[in-house]
Amino acid sequence: MSSHRSAALVSREEAHRRTLLLGIGALLLLSVSPVFGHHFASGLESALHGRDHIGALCVIALHGLLQPVHVFFHALVVVGLAYAAYDRVTAAFRVRRVLDRLEASVPAGDDPFARAARAAGVDPARVRVVRGLPNPAFTAGWLKPRIYVAAALRDLLAPAELEALLAHEGAHVARRDPLRLSLLRFLALTLFWLPALRRLAEDVADEAEIRADDRAARERPLALASALVSLASWTPQGELAVGFAQRRSLLDRRIRRLAGEEPPVATHVTRASLAGAILALALVGASGAVMAHPLPEDHAAHPTHHCGHPGESLLAHLFCRAGAEGPVCPHAG
Repeated sequence: MSSHRSAALVSREEAHRRTLLLGIGALLLLSVSPVFGHHFASGLESALHGRDHIGALCVIALHGLLQPVHVFFHALVVVGLAYAAYDRVTAAFRVRRVLDRLEASVPAGDDPFARAARAAGVDPARVRVVRGLPNPAFTAGWLKPRIYVAAALRDLLAPAELEALLAHEGAHVARRDPLRLSLLRFLALTLFWLPALRRLAEDVADEAEIRADDRAARERPLALASALVSLASWTPQGELAVGFAQRRSLLDRRIRRLAGEEPPVATHVTRASLAGAILALALVGASGAVMAHPLPEDHAAHPTHHCGHPGESLLAHLFCRAGAEGPVCPHAG
């Protein structure tokens, strides 16, 4: 365990990361399986065949009422897939377009960036030194991630700070964070109607920075903290909104951890996003469960004739009614 982290802090952060993974997995399972699961659940359909009422509740009427909701969620998934694909493709082209316009070089020999990279355990061939880079340092690339650093850092940071910075970015390369986080954003945008998933993805992105800090700070926590402070006032310019000091809310936590303090583990998830997720999952779950119930063969021709009480609308048939107003419902009691 690194000296800049206490056992209590490590335990809290690991518990938070496990919660994030469980939350993301649960949201994916609970949101997608009801939409498509009934298409493959032949055994469940057989078990539900003939069970048209649950007490006074008419399952057939409920089926008809929730079918448009189920179709709507199918449409949301399709729209979400198109939206996520568009976002990821345009983001990749935007980054590439910006980088192609900048003058980049690979550090070699006795160049300060090459020395710092070797000292940090990073292959200098993975590093690109860029004049006029909008952000001080970041890692980009899905299959072959590279580290991009601003040439101005040669004069702004001390050698130990530059080494710590490259060690941080090298951790992103080793963990393939650009690909992992891009895939997670793709999932969050696909299920855009679950805002809690997008906020969990933001938490995962924060934890990727924290883990990269921990790997870089094994021997140099104060040097990395000093680099963060030096870069805190860096103002990104142009189209490239990624980088080392972008999340101001996260910067305080990172610096305090590196200084040996125990800041709280914050989350982007809000009560409103959780409430929205619960409502959406309740709707998709109920509509998916009802769709697994097979309709009677004559339902298309006579959608409301299965009950013995009057009424032509599905809503009127949602609950069987027995009394003097009409025939006794054959399912009552």
